[in-house]
Amino acid sequence: MGRTDVRHANKLLAGVPAANLLGEQDIHLFREGSHSRLYEKLGCRLDGDSARFTVWAPNAQSVSVVGDFNGWQAGRHAAAPRADGSGLWEAQIPGVTQGQRYKYAIRTANGDLLDKADPFARYAEAPPATASVAWRTEDYVWSDGAWMQARAASNALALPMSVYEVHLGSWRHGEGDALIDYRSAALLLADYLRRMGFTHVELMPVTEHPFYGSWGYQTTGYFAPTARYGTPQDFKFLVDTLHQAGVGVILDWVPSHFPADAHGLAGFDGTALYEHADPRQGFHPEWNSSIFNYGRNEVRAFLLSSGLFWLDEYHIDGLRVDAVASMLYLDYARQPGEWIPNRYGGHENLEAIGFLQQLTTAAYRDHPGVQIIAEESTAWPMVSRPVHVGGLGFGMKWNMGWMHDTLKYLHEDPIHRRWHHNELIFSLAYAFTENFMLPLSHDEVVHGKQSLLEKMPGDDWQKFANLRLLFGHMWAHPGKKLLFMGGEFGQRHEWNHDDALDWGALAGDRHSGLQRWVEDLNRFYRGEPALYELDFDGAGFEWIDAKDNETSVLSYLRKARDGTAVLVVANFTPVPRDNHLVGVPRAGYWAERLNSDATLYGGSGVGNQGGVHSVPVSAHGRFHALNLRLPPLGLLVLKRDGGAE
Repeated sequence: MGRTDVRHANKLLAGVPAANLLGEQDIHLFREGSHSRLYEKLGCRLDGDSARFTVWAPNAQSVSVVGDFNGWQAGRHAAAPRADGSGLWEAQIPGVTQGQRYKYAIRTANGDLLDKADPFARYAEAPPATASVAWRTEDYVWSDGAWMQARAASNALALPMSVYEVHLGSWRHGEGDALIDYRSAALLLADYLRRMGFTHVELMPVTEHPFYGSWGYQTTGYFAPTARYGTPQDFKFLVDTLHQAGVGVILDWVPSHFPADAHGLAGFDGTALYEHADPRQGFHPEWNSSIFNYGRNEVRAFLLSSGLFWLDEYHIDGLRVDAVASMLYLDYARQPGEWIPNRYGGHENLEAIGFLQQLTTAAYRDHPGVQIIAEESTAWPMVSRPVHVGGLGFGMKWNMGWMHDTLKYLHEDPIHRRWHHNELIFSLAYAFTENFMLPLSHDEVVHGKQSLLEKMPGDDWQKFANLRLLFGHMWAHPGKKLLFMGGEFGQRHEWNHDDALDWGALAGDRHSGLQRWVEDLNRFYRGEPALYELDFDGAGFEWIDAKDNETSVLSYLRKARDGTAVLVVANFTPVPRDNHLVGVPRAGYWAERLNSDATLYGGSGVGNQGGVHSVPVSAHGRFHALNLRLPPLGLLVLKRDGGAE
């Protein structure tokens, strides 16, 4: 770039409003790695009849902005490097209007010319096109004030949370089998979730991604909702509509790795800028992608700004942080010799730990009503404990152990379950060491793993009965709930991102009965504090009998803060059990509030005719007992009439 070009660029920048320019404090925080609102300063900012472009490319020889406004001619609109050593380049270009496409033409130190999308772009072309799009996102008028005000005043950990995980493009299709758009999905999804009683929806990544088959987990646009379904304002309409329907929105967010697509972050200025240069640190062998360099301050500021951007700009209620285990361990998915130890010789990624603590601290500081949830699959301690006591600071952690053990147990033929009883109860040995969410996610119904329904053994009736039993046990078990779309009505085939869910299956009584069971589970759960208030406190759970492996029956109490309890009894065999004694803490009439075997849900109708009076017989160390009729492959929830236990 010539001296005249630099002077011209600086002259244009002189006319930009001061509020939009990077100040000394911004540069300090950026270089320190603590700037959490870089999206307000970097990228393309439309200013009246011109646009300001700012990009980080510290090792570039030159940078220019190319786009619809200059015929995509490199060098015509040169950016000027800041004199403060920040590595930022700036350009003010007249005549740029909303909707015009652009990229950065970056001349590397060795003379190569790279065309790169804007890392801070608010909008992008619909893939497979790769240009960024000049766009204002601030002009949307929100109507979710009541939701936002109530959210900030609530303690979410003590409230019910039943999450419906959705891949937006395959939940439903639009006309002619086209992908659904944000606005159409908003109305349909809000109505469905309200009817089904889910408290939240978790959207698999909607951050822009070039390969649809990555489901969004190979992100290139960390500040842009994918254009596959509409504009940024359309995505805001989706969130807004869900909020007005009383449904929270959790966004799947991926700060662990990014793809190597030529227009993306990889080798951004001709060097390993966002990633590590050494493949032992910077390349993910499992996902064929690049790993962020969390030790680089500017990279941490980029990721921190992205996470908070969705909370700030899009009113997102929570982030589910993907693949946290891959961030925590330097030897994740690597053999000996394929990784570099930390400065103490260990395998912990100290820089990633620091970043996660920084992220959770900032999110809860600025948005007290949100939840930051970790998908963490190892025994790393204190994931959901505060940073000030040495934890990572997440609000919750996915309980992958519960998921694996429970699905493994239920996959067994009931005749063999007595030998696998520990798999069913082991989760209660550690249930209160973290704030757990119980996930039955998309990962369990792809890649040859079969759908939830087809994982279940037995004939068709038994498959549905087992699945109702699984859901009943999940909703009664301590921990918040997450269920992937299609599971609620027993979709038979595995999830395929190219196909819409098989909604036609609901014409079958067993599918519609299962869906009704999930709806009733949600409504009972949301109205019964014993099932959620003490999810993360051992005082909220008490075994009645955990050791009856011979009959494969479990019985336990869930308790609310005021002592009110519900009794859960589950029979994991297809044999109805008459005269089954279950000890209870108090005498009285125990009403049968839920029965997974009710004919309404497609069951055989075995039950207790609405409830049962206790008898003065000792059982399970208690002076009173219920003489119950247990349904085959069924779960009962009973509650004593009249007060606390």
